[in-house]
Amino acid sequence: MKAALRTAAGNFQIGEVEEPKLGSADWVRARVKVAGICGTDLRHWKKPEPELEGHIMGHELSGEVIEVGEDVSHVKPGDRVVIETVMGDGECPWCRVQRYNICPHLYQVRTGCVSRAYADEVVGPKDKFYKLPDNVSFEEAALIDTFAVSLHAQHVSGLSINDKVAVIGAGPIGLAQMMLAKASGADVFICDLVDSALDMAKNLGADAVMRSDQPDIVDQVMAQTDGRGADIVFECAGGASMPDTLPLATRLARRGGKVVVVGGFDSGEVSIPLEWQRIQMSEIQLLPSASFAFWDIYPEQGAVLDMIAKGRLNVRPLITHTFPIEQINEAFDVAEDKQSTGAVFVALTLSSDES
Repeated sequence: MKAALRTAAGNFQIGEVEEPKLGSADWVRARVKVAGICGTDLRHWKKPEPELEGHIMGHELSGEVIEVGEDVSHVKPGDRVVIETVMGDGECPWCRVQRYNICPHLYQVRTGCVSRAYADEVVGPKDKFYKLPDNVSFEEAALIDTFAVSLHAQHVSGLSINDKVAVIGAGPIGLAQMMLAKASGADVFICDLVDSALDMAKNLGADAVMRSDQPDIVDQVMAQTDGRGADIVFECAGGASMPDTLPLATRLARRGGKVVVVGGFDSGEVSIPLEWQRIQMSEIQLLPSASFAFWDIYPEQGAVLDMIAKGRLNVRPLITHTFPIEQINEAFDVAEDKQSTGAVFVALTLSSDES
């Protein structure tokens, strides 16, 4: 089958690989229809990592079932599905209580099967395949992973109706964070450095948009919150910007407020000076949020699918660009250069069939 394979230089080349096989009687095999380019993927773009040479990447995807094991009954060949790619080993203490998003073996397990979106086919356990209703397209379904990350962060935050919320970063995760908070009755202010992203945020319902490089951004948030600051700040930029955005998040939060760290860190030790005395004396909580799993008895990916199907979330405006998988390198360039291209969510199609 066809796949986009990582090169040692950090881009991709199209090649042929073996088709994946069902791992057991309760596994499913699906043909990938649409895959997304995530901010996590972009942090590896054109970064020489010889250890990833030949790897199949991608973890935001939807597709069509082509084979099921004998113990699978909820989906059948021909069904349209969204595929969850957060998968632990199923044996550790965290997996046993459905917190598989913090499984110690998460990366090794997921990249061995479901987290290989940039290929014609994927396989995985049946509980990772959610049947799509007719009114949710393959492209919209590929955004469910993004929104599930933000939903988990909102659950971690304890957000309540009428909370004053600041979001740093108006990429796919930040926009999803804003949309979920608005759907939950919060007032939301969002900041970014890309004007087109802020325009989209305003069109999607943000109460105020701000450029994060403005020297008075803290004053702007204070003006929106009666001088107190935000009840909850979601840091959704991550990566190389974290040394700037995390301190900013702590300055935007009110006394007794919360900062939820959603954006990803690069691996290794990262030194970020913070005003620890002020944070402690103000009892500002720093809450890490990692991917998604279950919240109570509900799978967070399934909850997002339900909200989209019921019309509570309109994710389609986030899909700004679509490329065939053969143009994956061009697609990554467009996704990375969002200042010029206005890219938000860039989709890759792996089939000529209608999505």
